Amino acid sequence: MSEQAKPIVFTRHARDRCAQRGTTETDVAESIRTGKPEPAQRGLWLYRLNLEFQREWAGVWYAVQQVAPVVDEEAHRFVVVTVYTYYF
Repeated sequence: MSEQAKPIVFTRHARDRCAQRGTTETDVAESIRTGKPEPAQRGLWLYRLNLEFQREWAGVWYAVQQVAPVVDEEAHRFVVVTVYTYYF
C-alpha cells in the first residue's frame, strides 16, 4: 500500500487536541501527506506543515499556523496520537 493511500485514523485524544489547539482533521491529514517528517519519541513520527492562517487565535493575529501531528505509522494506516500547533 502506498503512503498516500494509507488511511489516517485519529485517536480520541488527537481529536480533542485538534479542537483545543485550533486546527482541523483536514489540516492534520494534509500535514501527514505533504509535511516534513521528523523522528519523534518511541518510534513515532512528527510531520510539520506551515499553513497560511491570516487570522486571530487566542486574541492575537497570526499569519502562519504550523500543524504538527505525532503519528504512529503502521503497515496499513497512520494513527494520529496527538496534535501540536504553533502560531507565528
